[in-house]
Amino acid sequence: MNSKNDITEMHLDVLKEIGNIGAAHAATSLSQLLGQKIDMRVPNVELVTFDEMFDLAGGTEKVVAGIFLRIEGDLTGTMFFVLTTESATQFIRKLTGDAAFTFTDVDDLGMGASALQELGNILSGSYLSALSDFTSLNIYPTVPSLSIDMVGAIVSFGLIEVSQYSDEVIVIETEILQEGEQGVSSLAGHFFLLPDPPSYRTIFSSLGVL
Repeated sequence: MNSKNDITEMHLDVLKEIGNIGAAHAATSLSQLLGQKIDMRVPNVELVTFDEMFDLAGGTEKVVAGIFLRIEGDLTGTMFFVLTTESATQFIRKLTGDAAFTFTDVDDLGMGASALQELGNILSGSYLSALSDFTSLNIYPTVPSLSIDMVGAIVSFGLIEVSQYSDEVIVIETEILQEGEQGVSSLAGHFFLLPDPPSYRTIFSSLGVL
């Protein structure tokens, strides 16, 4: 199971439902962390080519904040969460209280790096927990790592395993909405979920939609 002919709309609908449940859990955790109301939603889940994935994230040369981790346990794979540097700056300023934070020195992000890694922990933990609950599989994330770099440089590393079998990846579009003094603002990001090819069958078999 590693092509568009194998992954159906029903499969993607199931992943979207799981994604929305994970997003609800993540929103609760982020609300507590930031001390304000946070809503999250998953407007779209789709299977795209590598080139389409790069385009969704702004193009291979766009500089972004990328949170990367491996998925381990009964299924394996790679997960990325990619944020524009503008959205990442907004999140870090809110979490750290440092209104002057910028990405001018990407080699010394200080508390900014910790804030984004915590975001990665919350989001990946929420999504994988929801997937684990649905599939009854033992799934857990590694410690997330952070890169501020071009999309192509960040994501290409995670494509090494998948590219041996396929040129497609599941994208879980994620939107974080936060209420502030100036109304509701949005932190748009993309989850790139890259199960190692044998894990597609494991996921959908466990869900009873193989």
